[in-house]
Amino acid sequence: MPVPWFLLSLALGRSPVVLSLERLAGPQDAVRCSPGLSCHLWDGDVLCLPGSIVSAPEPVLVPTHLQTELVLRCHQETDCELCVRVVIHLTVHGHWEKPEDEEQFGRAADLELEEPRNASLQAQVVLSFQAYPTARCVLLEVQVPAALVQPGQSVGSVVFDCFEAALGAEVRIWSYTQPRYKKELNFTQQLPDCRGLEVRDSIQSCWALPWLNVSADGDDVHLVLEVSEEQHFGLSLYWNQVQGPTKPWWHRNLTGPQTITLNHTDLVPCLCIQVWPLELDSVRTSICPFRKDPRAYRNLWRATRLQLLHPLGWRLDAPCSLPAEASLCWQALGGGPCQSLVPPLPRENVTVNKALDFPLLKGHPNLCVQQVSSWEKVQLQECLWSDSLGPLKDDMLLVETRGPQANRSLCALELSGCTPLLSRASTVTAPYLLAWQRAARLGEQLLQDLQSGQCLQLWDDDLGALWACPMDKYIHQRWALVWLACLLFAAVLFLLLLLKKDHVKVASRGRAALLLYSADNADFERLVGALASALCQLPLRVAVDLWSRRELSAQGALAWFHAQRRQTLQEGGVVVLLFSPGAVALCREWLQDGASATGAHGPHDAFAASLNCVLPDFMQGRAPGRYVGAYFDSLLRRDAVPSLFLAVPVLALPSQLPDFLRALQGPGLSHPGRLADRAEQVSQALQPALGCCVGPLGTPETGREMGLEAGDGT
Repeated sequence: MPVPWFLLSLALGRSPVVLSLERLAGPQDAVRCSPGLSCHLWDGDVLCLPGSIVSAPEPVLVPTHLQTELVLRCHQETDCELCVRVVIHLTVHGHWEKPEDEEQFGRAADLELEEPRNASLQAQVVLSFQAYPTARCVLLEVQVPAALVQPGQSVGSVVFDCFEAALGAEVRIWSYTQPRYKKELNFTQQLPDCRGLEVRDSIQSCWALPWLNVSADGDDVHLVLEVSEEQHFGLSLYWNQVQGPTKPWWHRNLTGPQTITLNHTDLVPCLCIQVWPLELDSVRTSICPFRKDPRAYRNLWRATRLQLLHPLGWRLDAPCSLPAEASLCWQALGGGPCQSLVPPLPRENVTVNKALDFPLLKGHPNLCVQQVSSWEKVQLQECLWSDSLGPLKDDMLLVETRGPQANRSLCALELSGCTPLLSRASTVTAPYLLAWQRAARLGEQLLQDLQSGQCLQLWDDDLGALWACPMDKYIHQRWALVWLACLLFAAVLFLLLLLKKDHVKVASRGRAALLLYSADNADFERLVGALASALCQLPLRVAVDLWSRRELSAQGALAWFHAQRRQTLQEGGVVVLLFSPGAVALCREWLQDGASATGAHGPHDAFAASLNCVLPDFMQGRAPGRYVGAYFDSLLRRDAVPSLFLAVPVLALPSQLPDFLRALQGPGLSHPGRLADRAEQVSQALQPALGCCVGPLGTPETGREMGLEAGDGT
């Protein structure tokens, strides 16, 4: 259910007190003065042109206070209109000028001044009245006798009858003299409605009034007009602007009763409601119920736009007057708050919807305008001419302050404040040390740039000046050193990459493995080929004589083995000894009879040739870390391997495949889960060839048939 805000009359009057008003007869305006003064009202209205303030060379009359009183202007007993009476209090402003040669001429000068000082004062006082939709200006002539002329003293008052106004209207009154010697007086008043006045029998528009109820329901605002079904009335919503004429927003001719729904985003402080019966010469009454609504002020700031005009102008567009001040500030390239500058813009309420000028000589992209609300919060900020002058620059702003006797000081505007350029002995706290060091370090160069005309002057007057000095050349010098350091670092990095090139290549291709075996028969050679092919699917580079028969024939078995062993060990690889009954027999022959025993084997038997180098490595303790032993557990028992070779890991295949692969790849090179998967892949690849080898080769007696017993020769 809507929550009522106000239950008001047609004009939503604020005062609950019922007032009895004085009645004035006739439609003519009139003026009267306090005793001792004479006054006259000019016929007809005049133009409202305040003009600029001028100095008074001698005492003048100025208005110092305004008062209002409500009266009724009646044409007949029951045909009256609400009228605003204005009382203007006047004071003598200024002094008589004293001649410089008074002492020289003495009494003669006093006699010359006696006549003007005894003269009366005369003033033309303007009264300006505004109440939507009417505006008037009247001119009053006031004369004060010489006896009442005392500088700084009040001389009396003038009463004007009267300005007609609608019930419930908001009226604004200004008063000033022509010419204007002081700032104009202004007065704003909310008039009561029919309920607050004892006028029901005097003002015809109060005889049958519609009632207006303003309520809020969530995000909506309801204007409920409770009138009879056949009554016709006009409803207008408008922006009642202090600066400039009112601005209509919405208007309808309606027949009661009606409910008008507004969204809460449409509310602004100056949104007013005016209602009137659709009758000849009916009185229009209005109210502005949202002047103190916080939501209305938030909406006003959202609707406000700050425009920067070419070449050095700005404009604030808003539906209502803003309780805010504008100031110039400097936005540094590196971020941070925008810093207020001298000169600031006038610290008074901003004039909206009017082009204003900056007190500047030149524009700069780092110059910005801030709109600060009455609660000291920055609401809007716009940097000048960003479209025409480009992005922010890394310029240093120099603030020049000029004092008496040609004293001049310069400081550089930093995030920490304004750092003096001529004083390096100042005490600086740690948080601002870097900013101070930058300005102090470049102080002499900046002064030289200023003297040589390289800085752009933005503002200049008797109090000081603002200069924008480019920092590009200093930034370029600093970046040149940075680039030199980067190039040096890149060169060192390139050398390191060249040194590790071979290691990187090895790591990317996998570890090298030289596979040595005894060619016992064709089935065993197929099994060795299957093992080598399966290992190549892993990150391993396998060398085996099965794939190098042409090189083996050309170089010879011993030379081929030496070349492969040297390359494998230089690359950090490993030599794999694959034991079989034939390989065990060859090892025992070599151990019993020496190197001459290997000469009886074929030219392609790399295993027999390799024993000349392999066995000395084991006998001299150089084998660990270079060699790995393996055997197929279905073809050979572990105790058949000569004990000399047990100095390195000797693993059974395929039962110990994970350990075998780990030994080949090196420690920490494979995840345990991935290693198990690879072991399973190798095992599956070996099964067909391994099944073909089971038979006489795999019987326990095989080794003994060759005349060897396990453990002999050690």
